[in-house]
Parts: sequence; structure tokens; C-alpha cells
Amino acid sequence: MSKQRWPINRGYAGGVCALLLFILITLPLYSQSSRDGKGVPPVRQTSADDSWHFTSEGNLGLTVTNFGVFGRQFDESYAALNQPSCVYKLNSNLPKEQVEHFSYAGVWVGGIRNGIVHVSTGITDGSFSAGEPGLEFTNTASAADTVQTRSSILTSPLFDPSAISHQDLISDYSDTNTVLPGTSTLIPEHDPLGISVHQEVYCWNYSYADAFAILSFTVTNLEDSPIEDLYVAFWADASVGNMNYTNYEPGGGPGGRWTWYDNLNNFVQNGDQKLAITYDEDGDNGWAESYMAFTVLGGEGLVDSFTVNYHQWPWNTSSSMLYPTWIMPLDDEERYAKMVTPGDYAVIPGYDVYGNPIDDPGEATHSWMLFLSCGPFESLGPGESVEAVFAIVCGRWAGNYRDDVPERRTNLMLNAEWAQTIYNGEDSNGNGVLDPDEDLNGNGQLDHYVFPKPPPSPRMAVVPGDGEVTLYWDSSAEAAFDSLTGKLDFEGYRIYSSPKTLDLGEEYTLLAQFDLDYDLDPFDDDSSLIGFNTGFSAIQMEDSVLIDGLYYHYSFTNEGVLNGWPSVAGGLYYAITAYDRGNPQNNLPSLESSPLENRVYTYPGTTPAAANDMRVGVYPNPYRVAASWDGPGATQRMIWFQYLPAQAEIRIYTLAGDLVDTIHHDSGSYDGSDVDLIGSGSFGSRTSFSGGEHAWDLLNSNNQEIATGLYLYTVENLSNGNVKTGTFLVIK
Repeated sequence: MSKQRWPINRGYAGGVCALLLFILITLPLYSQSSRDGKGVPPVRQTSADDSWHFTSEGNLGLTVTNFGVFGRQFDESYAALNQPSCVYKLNSNLPKEQVEHFSYAGVWVGGIRNGIVHVSTGITDGSFSAGEPGLEFTNTASAADTVQTRSSILTSPLFDPSAISHQDLISDYSDTNTVLPGTSTLIPEHDPLGISVHQEVYCWNYSYADAFAILSFTVTNLEDSPIEDLYVAFWADASVGNMNYTNYEPGGGPGGRWTWYDNLNNFVQNGDQKLAITYDEDGDNGWAESYMAFTVLGGEGLVDSFTVNYHQWPWNTSSSMLYPTWIMPLDDEERYAKMVTPGDYAVIPGYDVYGNPIDDPGEATHSWMLFLSCGPFESLGPGESVEAVFAIVCGRWAGNYRDDVPERRTNLMLNAEWAQTIYNGEDSNGNGVLDPDEDLNGNGQLDHYVFPKPPPSPRMAVVPGDGEVTLYWDSSAEAAFDSLTGKLDFEGYRIYSSPKTLDLGEEYTLLAQFDLDYDLDPFDDDSSLIGFNTGFSAIQMEDSVLIDGLYYHYSFTNEGVLNGWPSVAGGLYYAITAYDRGNPQNNLPSLESSPLENRVYTYPGTTPAAANDMRVGVYPNPYRVAASWDGPGATQRMIWFQYLPAQAEIRIYTLAGDLVDTIHHDSGSYDGSDVDLIGSGSFGSRTSFSGGEHAWDLLNSNNQEIATGLYLYTVENLSNGNVKTGTFLVIK
């Protein structure tokens, strides 16, 4: 459930040791109850507030809004909306790897105007809805203010040559309103700094760049007087856990109800990078073995002596009773002080959440806020702008280390290095100057986000049939130029499916590989050919095939797949990647596009039956509850009706003749959305169906479980009125 505000205590409770100990012991219990209280509304929502966009091209799923807030609350609606807050790995087929990292986060901007400190916040501890302090950025309440999306993927319908990444999410907001636009609701305790923020979020699906999102904040001074000593910060209500294991559904998940109070933070340096890190202390039996970190990548307008400052404090409390140094800031003066000073994360006397004395509050698991700031920026005159660039980086725990040691952070640090490398672009040494030999594209400017890229994945169509799946794809990848050399360096295709084995560490199975049988570069000495030079004759069609308005040139059929049921838990899916030759002269290996770029889930089965075909049936029959393909709950079960006509009505009855459920089937529009098990956890990925089958979740028309027994069904062909009858058995 959403968290609720609880009273602020500015004083230090002292004098009566017994009373202090009682408070220290019971405070976590009280705050847990408050955070789980029902009836708390979501973050404020007006007609122009956009909180439904999220990054999905890579493996970091991050909800992005147009009012300075990131993420979404954890409550009973979480699973229903199928929208991540900050999930890594988003597109994994392994439920243990789909880990959430924070409920909400937001940008803070602070500075001094005319000698007065102002700090504007996207969100603060305990802020959830209109009328509460902390939600201080607004859009103009115009439909054009929704989050805009563009893509650098040539085959994407959102392709835009100005896109920076595979998925750019762009929005604008300001802090100048003191009333929520379109309403009469005041924004309490808000003293505007007088700025606008242009926000761009970038993500990629490359294997080396799919674990982070880069956040660019361009701050513009809207007033007539300058802003001095401006800082930009990122705050988060960090909470690491897995919604497949612990969640807010009634009764919780296999690991019980979600808990906020089992997290720890850390602040580490990785070369020149400083990272604010959060993680679940015990990893939840292997279900939450994931790190998240904030880091500052750079920006425009930062002074030479800029600093990166870290702070943390327990959620929504300024009480000095537990942690006298790590206290939530309550007003602009206190928030600005956090932004401009280094955090004290050395040894500090205090107590853990159970009242036991400890030397370092960081040793105590709790619901710790995570805070990272950068600045100062140059004096910002009227109409002038500066840019601050952060990254949200995730990484799976490495090795089998129990404690937060450097070796366990290996994946996180590597991902953070890639985020920095991609942001730096031509600035390979990170000094902010275009040095000799750094102008890779020859335009005389220092460009960020310039780095080696593979050719894009081709456009692909997936057509399931009876016991087989046929893939079609086009030749668009073959015309892609290398972004650095300007050459055509396409080499071949690789065809992947979901795992064909029970190796739960495998994301994909390589089904086939086809590559050019000649070298495109006439100056190459043939010593660096990639692949097996198979050529494309085995997959190239004599005539192009037109599917849904697009022409496809190649095809590949995967035979012997099971109808209806995925090969392993998580669904049956396919992807086709493209790879290049690399550049041996620059020690650059062959690069391959990501399977995430065109991955499609599919359910093979019978195609729509002819008018006189009466072979309607049900499988599996009998159906035994808790089969290996079932999900964990009563809503994640299914059987299939097969050999259906293109348009049909299915009716299910008890032996007594009581109607259990009615299903309407249309092969042209069927998407499986009436069955929870189909597509759950895929976060909007495409799914294709054969057209002659329809799944049922074994729930009656009132969404209740059916009982053990024999059931009757009828299938009416709506084109001619023919009716087929049959029975199936359910065993619990």
C-alpha cells in the first residue's frame, strides 16, 4: 500500500531512558503500519499529468512523468497495471531477476536568488497527492505536455533522426505555479525558484547498455534576476524487492507481504564516479539480489570545482532519537544544506531500529532515503540554462558474497562505467574538452552519446501455426552504416527463441545463424571474417511476402513446438538480431543488436477452422490444477479451446446445466488479454496467436474458481450457426 505521513518531531527525546527505549523499539512497528495503511491516493493526477510512460527498450523499466516524479507506488493496483516503477531486469524470463528498486524518486533544484534560498522538489518523503507539500513541479495542463517518445531504431514506428537512444522520453515542467493547474488546489509550502526543467530520459537495448537510464535535466531561469550557487539533486524512496516474491496482494507473495525495512545504502567511488547505492540486505532468499545506484555523469554549466554530495535518512522522519545526524530536511533551508554539503556517512553513534546501540547507522536495515546532488553551477542569468546529467544504474549481485563487498558490485560498476562512457561520447578522457583524435565524426564539436553500435535488428513478423512458428524478416539491417566509420559493415543474422532447455540461467536459445559469404570491405585481407559464410540461400524467399503492410524477404520455420504451452515458464518468444564485422584496426569486436529490439511472444496452435470443420476440442483434458505451466495464483491457470472458427461463441456449463462462462472469440482481434497467465510480466511486449485457439482461465463469469468436476461446452460458429459440443474434466 501507499505510505502515509506521520508526525514530524524536531526535538531530541531525552531524559527518561525507559521511554526512549520503548519509542526506539516500537517506532518501526508504528511506521510499518502507517506505510501499509489503505485509502492513500496515488501521486496527484490531473488531466495533463502523464504517469503511464516507462522505459522498456532495455532491461531497466523506469516510470517517467511530466512533473518531476519517477516511479509509481506499490499497492494492489501494481500488478493490475503491469507497469514497473524501477524494475531490473525488466525483460528477463526469470521471475527472480525482475526486481523493483524504488517506489518514487524525483528531481530537486535549489539555488539562491536575491539572497534567499529556494528549493523546488519533484517529490519528498510522504508526498502522494494534490494538497500535500513536496510535489512542486507542474506542467501547463495542456495535452501537448504529455511525455513525448522518440527512437533511434530505424525500424521503429517512433523513429526520429534526432533521437539519442533507442527510447527517448521527453517532458517539460516548471516550478512557477503555486496552484495545481486546472484545479483550485494550492501547492503548500512552495516558494518557487522561478525555473523550468526540460527533461530527457535515454535508454538502450544493447547488452552492455541495457541496465541503466540516463536522465538529463536542463534548468532555465525564468525570472529577471540571476540564480547563484544552483544545485541539482535526485531523491528516492529506495526499496529493493521482488513483486513476484513479496507483494501487496492479499496474503502477499510466496515470501509474504512487501517490507520497506530490510534495505541498506552505501556510497562508493568507482574511479572518478561516485555512486549512491541501495540494496536489500539479505537478498530475500535469492529473489532480490540486485543493486541500484545513482551517479552524476556530468553536465553543462558546472563550475570546475563542482562536487557530488551524498545523504541518506530514514523515511519521513526528522527525529534525532534514532539517527541524530541523518535527519530528513523539512524546509528549503534544510534541503539546500543537504544539497551543498557532503553527507556524513562515517561512523556515527546511534541505535538500530530495535533500540540496540551501534557504531554506524548504515549497519541498520531500514527504509533509507537515497539522495545525490551535484553543483554548484555557474551563475544563471535571466533566460540562461544549465544541464545536469544523472544515471540510474542497476546490476545483479556478482559471486556468492554475503556482504556488500566490492567484488559483489562488479556488475553494477561495469554498468556504471558504460553509462559514463556512453555519456562522454567523444570525450574519452572526460575532461570536457575536444582533444586531438577525439573528433570521431569530424564535425569539430565535442559530442556526447557517440559510441560503437551494431546494425539494428530487422523488422520481424511471427506467424504461429499448428505445431510450428514461422518467422519473417526484412533486409533493412543490411543498409545500416557504422556510426563511427561510416561504412556498411553488416555481416549476418542470428535467430533466437526462449530457452529450449530447463537451464534457468539461459535467456535465449540460438536456433540458427546466417551470414554473408563474402567480405563487404574490399580492403580487408579476409583474415577477420565473422561467422561461417553460409550465405542466405536457405532463408531467402523468391518473392517478398506482404504482412500487415510490410514486405519481408527472409523466412525461417521452427517446427515441433507444442501448441498452447510455452517451452519453459515465462512464455515462448522469438527474436532475430543483426551483427557486424567489428573493426580489427580499432580492436573493436563484432557487435550484435539486442534480442529485445524485436522480441515477440507467441502461442502456436490451430489456425481458424473452415466452415464445415467440426473438430473443436479442449486441451489438456483432463486438466489437473497446479500443472508445471501454471502461475502461482488461482487467476494464473488456463486451458485451450482449439479448432475454432474465425468467429465463435463458447459457452461452458456444469453437468446440471448452469452456465459457468461465455467466451467470445474473434481470430482477428484475439490478444489473450482475458487470461492473466498470458503476457503477465512481459510489460507490453508483442504477442501473436494462431487464430484458431482461445484460452480460458477456469474462472466463472463472476471471476470465481470453478470446482472439480466434469463440464460441458458448446462452440457456435457465428458465420453459419453450426454448434459443436464436448466435455472436459477438471481435477483439483
